[in-house]
Amino acid sequence: MKNIPQSEFRHFDMSKPPKRQRLRWLINLLAFPDVKKHNGVITKINMEGIEPPYLLFVNHNAFLDFKVVAKATYPHRTNSVVAIDGFLISEWLLRTVGCICKRKFTSDYTTVKHLKRVIDNGDIAIVYPEARYSLCGTNALLPDSLGKLVRFLKVPLVVIINHGHHINSPFWNLKDRGIDVESTMKCVLTTDQINAMSDDEINKVIENEFQYDDYQWQWDKKVEVNYKKRAEGLHKVLYQCPSCLTEYKMTSQNDKLVCTHCQKSWTLSVLGRLSGDDGITEFEHIPDWYEWERGNVKKEVDDGSYSFCSEAIVKSLPNAKGYVDLGKASLTHDMNGFMVHGEYLGEKYTIEKPVASMYSCHIEYNYLGKHGDCIDLNTLTDTYYIYPKINDFSVTKMALATEELFKKELNGKGIIQVAGV
Repeated sequence: MKNIPQSEFRHFDMSKPPKRQRLRWLINLLAFPDVKKHNGVITKINMEGIEPPYLLFVNHNAFLDFKVVAKATYPHRTNSVVAIDGFLISEWLLRTVGCICKRKFTSDYTTVKHLKRVIDNGDIAIVYPEARYSLCGTNALLPDSLGKLVRFLKVPLVVIINHGHHINSPFWNLKDRGIDVESTMKCVLTTDQINAMSDDEINKVIENEFQYDDYQWQWDKKVEVNYKKRAEGLHKVLYQCPSCLTEYKMTSQNDKLVCTHCQKSWTLSVLGRLSGDDGITEFEHIPDWYEWERGNVKKEVDDGSYSFCSEAIVKSLPNAKGYVDLGKASLTHDMNGFMVHGEYLGEKYTIEKPVASMYSCHIEYNYLGKHGDCIDLNTLTDTYYIYPKINDFSVTKMALATEELFKKELNGKGIIQVAGV
């Protein structure tokens, strides 16, 4: 990013050391009743004798994740890495309860220093390494830097995998469906094991532990979702019709998913399975449809044809005080990465994120209910929410393209992945 007048903004102080957690009674008051409401069961594995300090990785599907973690780690102090927009609630409150501010998908060694301080305090350092809610209840791409972080902190690694949180409140429709959930809390590596392993070996352990599929879990457990509008919003993720192959013409209502181009429709059952209303079901399992879309995006990336361009509205979030309207800009996402050109207070600016700088991309559906779907791009000092203003597009496709572009670049040039924490 360059040429945005920095004097206009007071940027969030990322260097301020994290506080030891206070107000734990308030955290428990907000968290425990919701865990109980969902009959949350936390199964602990290999946790005998594991006491703070330790590093805790958690999968990320819904806000309920934070509440289960509070229950699972009780009564110990914790510090969690939280995105900048979380601090809009109250910077003082978030810092007081132990939150560490992070801008998503940036290489930020300040955060690593903060995590080291948490460990030195004898507390639990919590990281959500996927750095965003899962789009369809399955594991997301993880950065290779996690192994290095684990070795640097030199404490046991514990992993919590939550099951059912996406089914209860999917990212594409945040309505709480009131279903029962369950979690596993497992010590996957002791300090002695970590000391005997390479970064790559640690990464393989983490990757193996971060395998989950909420829709398969729902089917296996026969968890019924009787919410009438259970399919509404699903078209945000399943944006391409597998029948006519048309993109951006999918819509949804109640338990139906519909392609407005060829008129084909699917019904989402109470057990989370899709069935074609014409008797032909291309994808019964929602993640299979999503991965089919990924494969199509990969083809565009591989043949060099992937490209997206649109006018956009840009909002900046330099601190926890609120958004700054930067007005209209042009957004391009292509084989070179992201490029935004705009003008603010009479000065032209550019936000540039090359392919190698982002292994994934954070997106939002109908963010804040104001301007529609958006992507957010981050520097170490600012976060930009960018809302394309054309009708036919999908931020889901842009997220998939970001990952596939990075994989292609990684394979071609041996790039080391940037830190995801």
